Amino acid sequence: MLEVHRVKRVNAVEQKLEFQGIRKEFPGVVALRDLNFSALGGRVLALMGENGAGKSTLLKILSGDLRADAGTVVLNGRVQDPSSPSEAIRAGISVIYQERQLIPAMSVMENIFAGALPRTKLRIVNYSEMKKAAQEIIDRFELPIDPLEPVGKLSVAYRQMVEVMKAYRRDSTVIAFDEPTASLTETEIAVLFKRIEELKRAGKIILYVSHRMAEVFRITDDIVVLKDGRFVRKFVTADTNEKELIHAMVGRDIGDTYANLNRNTVYGDAILEVDGLETKSVHDVSFRLRRGEILGFAGLVGAGRTEVARALFGLDPVLGGEIKLDGKPVCFKSPKEAIAQGIALCPEDRKEQGLVLNHSIKNNVSIPVLEKLLKGLFLNNAEEEALAGDAVEKYAIKTHSLEKKTMELSGGNQQKVILGRWTSYKMDTRVLILDEPTKGIDVGTKAEVYHMVCDFAKAGIGVIFISSELTEVINLADTVLVMRNGRIAGSVPREEATEEGILTLAMREEATA
Repeated sequence: MLEVHRVKRVNAVEQKLEFQGIRKEFPGVVALRDLNFSALGGRVLALMGENGAGKSTLLKILSGDLRADAGTVVLNGRVQDPSSPSEAIRAGISVIYQERQLIPAMSVMENIFAGALPRTKLRIVNYSEMKKAAQEIIDRFELPIDPLEPVGKLSVAYRQMVEVMKAYRRDSTVIAFDEPTASLTETEIAVLFKRIEELKRAGKIILYVSHRMAEVFRITDDIVVLKDGRFVRKFVTADTNEKELIHAMVGRDIGDTYANLNRNTVYGDAILEVDGLETKSVHDVSFRLRRGEILGFAGLVGAGRTEVARALFGLDPVLGGEIKLDGKPVCFKSPKEAIAQGIALCPEDRKEQGLVLNHSIKNNVSIPVLEKLLKGLFLNNAEEEALAGDAVEKYAIKTHSLEKKTMELSGGNQQKVILGRWTSYKMDTRVLILDEPTKGIDVGTKAEVYHMVCDFAKAGIGVIFISSELTEVINLADTVLVMRNGRIAGSVPREEATEEGILTLAMREEATA
């Protein structure tokens, strides 16, 4: 019988992970510069820093995805130099990446037990035993997931939880989390933190990468700050504060992020009117967006916010209701039609839906305007470079070349590439839909994005801002629309918006059920 749901206890004092002189270079950039620090068992250590600080590169070296150019990783006195993730796993190291490492066509239980499928004495996969063991893990995580369900049919949040359950099942000595809560609701985050506390009590070495200050102070014991690939400082979480931490990360005081925004106070006529919108996932959704207005969408995961965005952008079929753009009825059957009318979307999952990762910055910026860049039968390379160069300069995208592949950029710089695409001088964007635009982005870059959003509004663009972080929705949007079960549960002006009030609207049905 499989016994995978009980985390083994070890002597935390004996558990130690050391990074000694780690260095890693890529063409044109030094990603890590002689890093030296350690993490102890029974404690949660946060890795923090701006996008591009080197956090993900360090985790990839730890997991065997990359090899360090110099230095060593030592786990409990033994040098570790894994040449692959599977080798790292065998050494007791599990890394849960921000980019999910799942097989969509396979079931939840097969993904949880990937690489260790239970077999009978005849070496046949024991599906009944695997289902039972997977269900035990799922129950421990308090999730309504069927172990037989294909992972590809799950929501983004539940896929992330499957990743966590997969690492939990391995019972590794080192478990590293890379932005694990980016797609999760507060309820799911609470369950995840329970499991992390359990791992901590069992003496595991836990690394935790997050840009969310509140959860770093809630779950971690120590914090290591990196900047430009260098070690800056190690803090004991209980002995520091948010202001001190931000200063160590960005090298400056960013002040009160929201108070410093140059907000738009004058709005134009309605540019987008939605009346009784019906799709497979949303019902009777109505709202109005004015020129220069920032309209925020709040709600729990699965409430229908992303589905509204997809319908407006021509990704999902509209089954009923009416959409008007500048007073004229429209019905987009494809994103191409929406783009032609000035509707732009920065999707929730920028890596899977927003970018062609193996293509250059230049290619990604020019994608929606390729027809405008044709010179006869050929692409005008000089104009394409000018377009991309303008985006790099305008949004301070960190790169040494326009030919750099977007997969090599940090999350914040990837987001800036998408913004540069939709606001280039070749585009006539009238409505900009931003779905979780700050997910996985550091505090310094978040502040930049907030200023950009206000600048878009100042330019007369109507902005729809969707976010799971209530604080930023409340402080950035002029009006907050709260969704619940595919419907609008309420509309709240910024002056009256509070986290308690928004959550009450978002959860009212569930709370009274």
